[in-house]
Amino acid sequence: MRKLLFLGLIIGLTIIISGCQAAARDLTPQKAEDQALSFINNYLVEPGNEVSIKDLTDDGSVYKMTVVLKDGSELDAFLSKDGKTFFPQGFDIEEISAEAEALGSEEDDIIINLPKTDRPVVELFVMSHCPYGTQIEKGILPVIELLGDKIDFELKFCDYAMHGQIELNEQMNQYCIQKEQNDKFLAYLSCFLESGDSLACISKTGINQSSLNNCLAKTDKEYQVTSKFEANENWQSGYPPFDVHSEDNEKYEVRGSPTLIINGVQSSTGRDAQSLLNAICSAFNSLPAECSQQLDSATPVPGFGYEVSASANSTAGCGT
Repeated sequence: MRKLLFLGLIIGLTIIISGCQAAARDLTPQKAEDQALSFINNYLVEPGNEVSIKDLTDDGSVYKMTVVLKDGSELDAFLSKDGKTFFPQGFDIEEISAEAEALGSEEDDIIINLPKTDRPVVELFVMSHCPYGTQIEKGILPVIELLGDKIDFELKFCDYAMHGQIELNEQMNQYCIQKEQNDKFLAYLSCFLESGDSLACISKTGINQSSLNNCLAKTDKEYQVTSKFEANENWQSGYPPFDVHSEDNEKYEVRGSPTLIINGVQSSTGRDAQSLLNAICSAFNSLPAECSQQLDSATPVPGFGYEVSASANSTAGCGT
């Protein structure tokens, strides 16, 4: 998969720049670089996480540039020549179309051939700030709430993080809340997926901060999350490791976010609630009554927020 640019808590794929002085005519390369740098550092990243830009080039109707994150990783981005629109990511149309066609031919077989059990085990691997991970999480939440204890669900994380230290910290948050304060986990996750504001969601959902802090300290020490990040140790393709679920990543050959595992099998399906319900229900020996209910078939938008997308594409992801 192509590298994705997702800085801080920014949502979506195209950002209309407001509050910046955009010229009526095309910007010079230097002014384009200055404007993009100012916009990213002022609006897309938190203070102390400023980025730099290198290799700005004229790419026809846009300027293409390399954004260098604080952790040293590099990602492509684009700015319209009038300085009004910033594109945090470029998509290869032919590549994505081919993936979508391949998925369409395989998806039914994957769902039909899932092993069946009395209580399906559902494991969803994501990166907490991957826009496509948050997309499928928003789709699967209503399914988890509907099926409840009839399934064994666990949210897990990829063994590397593409979105910097903010992602490493949030994944430890979610791991600890799910592990030790599970009765509040879905409410917390639902809140986080709307706003991306972990502190506000911890307060809103009544998470015990002291217990959370203790778990965070133990988790960080056990898996050396922060120390490996700061030491640039064992990074994968320029990204820091997150080893909490590394054994399961290896077991299921997880390569990116999202990866859905149902009864031990990688499963491809749409990211809307109804498609996810259909996929999970296909793994029951005997269908519970809940499987006959109709859920929302609209695909959530990538990123944060509960708007729906005009596209039902379920092939995009964050991965190397």
